[in-house]
Amino acid sequence: MARKYLGGSGNALTIWISVAASTVLVFYGYDQGVFGNVLVGDDFLHTMSYPSTSVQGTLTSVYNLGCFFGALSTIYTGDILGRPRVLLLGSTVIALGAIIQTASYSVAQMMVGRIVAGLGTGMNTATAGVWQAETSKMRSRGKLVIIQMANCITGFSISNWLTLGFSFAKGSVAWRFPLAFQIFFTAVIWCLCPFLPDSPRLLIRKGKYDEAYEVLAALEGHGATIDSPSVKTQFNIIKDVLDREHMNTYTWFQLLSGKGPSGVLRRMVLGAWMQAMNQISGINVTSYYMTYVFIHALNIDTLRARILAAAGSVDYLLFACLAYFVIERYGRRRVMMCSAAACSTCWIIITIVLARTESDPGNSYNYGAVAVTFFFVFFASFGSGVLGVPWLYPTEINALEMRTKGASLAMATNWIMNYMVAEVTPSGIANLGWKFWIIWAVICFSFIPITYFFYPETANRSLEDIDRFFETKPGIFIHRNKIATQLQRPAIYEEEDLRIGEMHGEKKGGLEGGSGGSVEEELEHVEHSPKV
Repeated sequence: MARKYLGGSGNALTIWISVAASTVLVFYGYDQGVFGNVLVGDDFLHTMSYPSTSVQGTLTSVYNLGCFFGALSTIYTGDILGRPRVLLLGSTVIALGAIIQTASYSVAQMMVGRIVAGLGTGMNTATAGVWQAETSKMRSRGKLVIIQMANCITGFSISNWLTLGFSFAKGSVAWRFPLAFQIFFTAVIWCLCPFLPDSPRLLIRKGKYDEAYEVLAALEGHGATIDSPSVKTQFNIIKDVLDREHMNTYTWFQLLSGKGPSGVLRRMVLGAWMQAMNQISGINVTSYYMTYVFIHALNIDTLRARILAAAGSVDYLLFACLAYFVIERYGRRRVMMCSAAACSTCWIIITIVLARTESDPGNSYNYGAVAVTFFFVFFASFGSGVLGVPWLYPTEINALEMRTKGASLAMATNWIMNYMVAEVTPSGIANLGWKFWIIWAVICFSFIPITYFFYPETANRSLEDIDRFFETKPGIFIHRNKIATQLQRPAIYEEEDLRIGEMHGEKKGGLEGGSGGSVEEELEHVEHSPKV
């Protein structure tokens, strides 16, 4: 019988890991939304001596600088500490930052608290998705990461409704309590992560084979043990890919200059730019500054702006959940392109109605209503694709040996782009007016050809399949490569799994222990193995 973690194995263990990883994303979503609502409070502005628009932008965006450096730190700490320990460390750092922010009486102190909290958030967001992907089954990997992102929006929604409720409170509790509430999520992480296993892929890379066998058996469930043929085959598949990559024999300079194994640099760039697309879509114009935008761009009163922002977060959450039903059915490429087209359309309409508001102020209320409507539609469009795919893709596309480093660089890219958007938004709204929104329409539209020409499909592939694909040295443009673009798992990868099973002394098709049945029957069993 396999070891049980928190009393569970198989699907139960996968659920526990998902709960822990999702809590990290609820935490992140809460942080994304809380400060934008704190920023418009009268007592907060008075305590901070009424900072200028520029300083308000810096107060918001400096958090992302902390996230950037926190994400980069996991390039070195991610493999050394392991996934659960990084999350414990990151969550503790966030709690420290929350304490500093809650106790702040000046802009400088608040900035320090924002940076410290950002460091922890960067560590967490660079780690949670990799941990989830490396412990999930192939057919459910995308759905589980999408659930994480839906939970991110749950945190965002909680922050909007909590700050709305506390906006009626008198004095500094109106903003200090929402900032202090971040500590609650740290407590949840500490109740879960110490009792959950590390990634079996990381354990194999570190030579901890006995522990890796235990984790693989626990993830499979159904009474599997470390001696089960299916567990041994999964171990051998992972080790086979690692042995071929030999990443540890290459220096960073060799890897980044293209002298390492095929496709490593390209895969890191694909993952990093996918995360960049997530941020330069304009989402944080709305998630950080929705209340601010409603007040200063649409001239809506503060209370109504807060209510609309909170309602918008619910709309955002509903459509983030919708992505669960499409991410595996239609694949990463199609979902990303359709979502980007819808986002671009929303920004175009918002640009038009805000321009009309300036030229025809007599109908500003009607134009404002249309603009608010399409901010809501933008949330729906973004949540159904451009939200989740960029968080999932870097955890899949990077080479097995480089997955931690690649995901860390991707998250660092996300955060530096996040910083840029948060920094320029208040000044952009103040100085450019309706022209500010054209930028996001053009950028979102550009995602369509970028995804179509350069990004291979990762749905219905094991992580080892993606390594195999890049070993063939595919061209930069993949839109005419059937293996790169087809939604179904290519047959050549199924055949390779069977070959490895046979090579290690198992019966034909032994990915589930082999019963002497047909290849088709054995491949059906593969779907229920813990392969990711």
